[in-house]
Amino acid sequence: MYLEHFGLSEVPFRITPHTDFFFAGANRGATLEALIYAITAGEGLVKVTGEVGTGKTHACRRLLNTLQDDPAYRVVFLPNPAVTGRTLLLSLCLDLGLEVSPRAPRDELNATLTKSLLKHASWDVSVVALLDESQAMPDEALEAVRLLSNLETERSKLLRVVLFGQPELDQKLAQTNLRQLNQRITFQHSLDRLTPEETARYLDHRLRVAGYSGPDLFPALPSRAIHRASRGTPRLINVIAHKCLLLAAGERATRIDLLHVEAAAKDTPACHRLDFWERFRLRLPQRLAQAA
Repeated sequence: MYLEHFGLSEVPFRITPHTDFFFAGANRGATLEALIYAITAGEGLVKVTGEVGTGKTHACRRLLNTLQDDPAYRVVFLPNPAVTGRTLLLSLCLDLGLEVSPRAPRDELNATLTKSLLKHASWDVSVVALLDESQAMPDEALEAVRLLSNLETERSKLLRVVLFGQPELDQKLAQTNLRQLNQRITFQHSLDRLTPEETARYLDHRLRVAGYSGPDLFPALPSRAIHRASRGTPRLINVIAHKCLLLAAGERATRIDLLHVEAAAKDTPACHRLDFWERFRLRLPQRLAQAA
């Protein structure tokens, strides 16, 4: 595609959560550090929310990789926990390598899981469950999470849970029947959309990780246009930037311009399209600088 043209070693703007490309700017790095602190401190329940495409799964996988490298932690990752309470217990047991029957009743699964958690605690190993897309969990499964969060020694929780979800998770936890679970959440974080300045740093960061070593490939005007079209959503930034590189390589261009961004945004249904006045406002700072 465009790798050779731009001197890249790999595609920089995939929408899959490649953790090598994790962007610590905006509040991503601070959120990851806060999560690690909360888990290290023995907090039982932590929550991370963000709109679609803001990087929750990316942060989740980065946290997973970080904890997996530490022998003090045993990490269980459930990418789609939209299951019943019994099935959630079964998934946790299986991911911990416990020998249980898929047809085992809930009480048996709970007893087996508790025994394993106590054993890990005796080994000074903390078990951490990362639950992605938690907004899709039924109330029954969330209640199972609450009951698991009650398991503890005199010093710490036996199971530490991090819930990753869309803002709908906040609405669900605000329900009266889930108020006990909501009260047990000790830390909560929100992943925001990127600002125009953060978008520029994000584009440059991913290009450098992918091996780019040349001058700015996305100048100020196209970068601001990408931010406006994507509303600062990282997933949409990736989609637009990827298409821009394809278009530029096809023209043998060495930099991205506003026309590339307009074409890429127009081809992406979820993006905001730039009208005449928005294009004018984007060009205005450049024209004022030229006039000065």
